[in-house]
Amino acid sequence: MDIQVNKSEPLVPIEASATQRKAQPSTPKVKVSENATSANASASIKIEVKNTDFFYGTKQALYNVSLPVYECQVTALIGPSGCGKSTFLRTLNRMNDLIPNTRTVGEAVLDGENIYDKRTDVVLLRQRIGMVFQRPNPFPKSIFENIAYGLRVQGKSKKEIEVAVEQSLRRAAIWDEVKDRMSTSALGLSGGQQQRLCIARALAVQPEVLLMDEPCSALDPIATLKIEELILELVEDYTIIIVTHNMQQAARVSQFTGFFLNGKLIEHAPTVDLFERPKKKETEDYISGRFG
Repeated sequence: MDIQVNKSEPLVPIEASATQRKAQPSTPKVKVSENATSANASASIKIEVKNTDFFYGTKQALYNVSLPVYECQVTALIGPSGCGKSTFLRTLNRMNDLIPNTRTVGEAVLDGENIYDKRTDVVLLRQRIGMVFQRPNPFPKSIFENIAYGLRVQGKSKKEIEVAVEQSLRRAAIWDEVKDRMSTSALGLSGGQQQRLCIARALAVQPEVLLMDEPCSALDPIATLKIEELILELVEDYTIIIVTHNMQQAARVSQFTGFFLNGKLIEHAPTVDLFERPKKKETEDYISGRFG
């Protein structure tokens, strides 16, 4: 049998071909979106975290974390499970205080005041720094009352509450879906709608910072897309910190990214730099899929 050879293409030795295959990266790089290129390192620092340690009893969970959180920018926190991302996030509005025998050491300065100071008004702090959890947690109340709850605690008038409820639902991009069913139970909404309702509830008390702890992990891709689009809209007015296991999500919505490993902040940089030009080997290994 005759073998046809294409003389226009040079023959490549088998050894060289194998070497070329071996040189190819094992996993593709994370694709960074245009949103990540809008990082503004000259923006004001909203929260300056300095040398923070955290303990569950005698077990240390965070080690000497220092991190600037820039105003009206999205900061994503990535890293493997159990690395301290969510623990760190909860230190920023003192949610860890609800866990017995925990202790935070260090500083997180918000407008000149240390969040961790024992004299801090925690109720006021949680109004200024709102939080959205991993799984939607609407109250077993009507859609209206879910949003109105925090406003009633603040002593707002009936008219102020009505205006704020509608504004918050509009900001959370869910008003058109619920405006004709405000008196029905929030538990009847879909998972994605419930999460946007929880975002609206957080926005109703006019926070300055919004913490989001894996807000899309329990959602389908369509609902996830809506939450991501919402984040990109909200960052014009709010400082947002999001914990995510999805590196593609971090690359889509954030301007800055911090990589946690074993309770330590290994690297923090503009998102485009961290994903495309990581300075630490641990960061490069994680984003290339070598572990995690």
